[in-house]
Amino acid sequence: MKALICNDDGITASGILAAKKAVDDLCDTYVVAPELQQSGIGHALTLYEPLRVNEHTLRDGSKGYGVSGTPTDAVTIGLFEILDKHPDLMISGINTGYNIGQAELTTSGTLGAALEAASFGIPTIAISQEVTRDDIKFENGENEIDFDFAGKMLKKLSKIVLKKGLPEGIDLLNVNIPANPINEEFEVVHLGKRMYTPVIDIRMDPRGKPYYWIGGEPYDLDEPGSDGYELRRAQKTTITPLTIDLTGDMSLLKEWIK
Repeated sequence: MKALICNDDGITASGILAAKKAVDDLCDTYVVAPELQQSGIGHALTLYEPLRVNEHTLRDGSKGYGVSGTPTDAVTIGLFEILDKHPDLMISGINTGYNIGQAELTTSGTLGAALEAASFGIPTIAISQEVTRDDIKFENGENEIDFDFAGKMLKKLSKIVLKKGLPEGIDLLNVNIPANPINEEFEVVHLGKRMYTPVIDIRMDPRGKPYYWIGGEPYDLDEPGSDGYELRRAQKTTITPLTIDLTGDMSLLKEWIK
């Protein structure tokens, strides 16, 4: 059995090595990821410039492939160039920082990579870990986060997916690991409304013209049973089933448009 492992934090990130370590004894692993940090790039695909693929020796001595593009580019290269057939499992992560809520889900490069793999019918897990410091979310390379618990939970879930596949009607799983977990169970939850409330920081350049940084404050109005509430307040490991089909209720639209 084979697993393709990608992320949006870059080929040298600590989280992707932790993901590989978690499933190394379950299947053959192939690490294909962006060369550099790509957080917030979503499901973008590079169309206006060529891509380069560089072999890397990962810190465990194994081989990985760095792609000079987005997470979706990396998945595409992995599926259609590096692997000879589609894998039995795709893992995106382990991401530094959680990925929760409806509003920002498609801005996540972690989820962008996962959606791309899932669109080809590959059982897919996107996994992210809550961090207590915002400054390490966007770093390249190694960080000081302990991914041991996340790796344990990923291995547990991967065993199930490799054995059973995903339930009918579910395309991928979005998993979020709390910074201080209370147990080793998965809490099945729905998507909350938002991950952040946008904050625009306006500054002035030396020529007196404004420029803008888009940031945000954590959204704190989610209700019990949502990913945001159960992860951040209850410190539970959350798992949300996702589908790619965004089609709404067609019968309602047919009535409305008359």
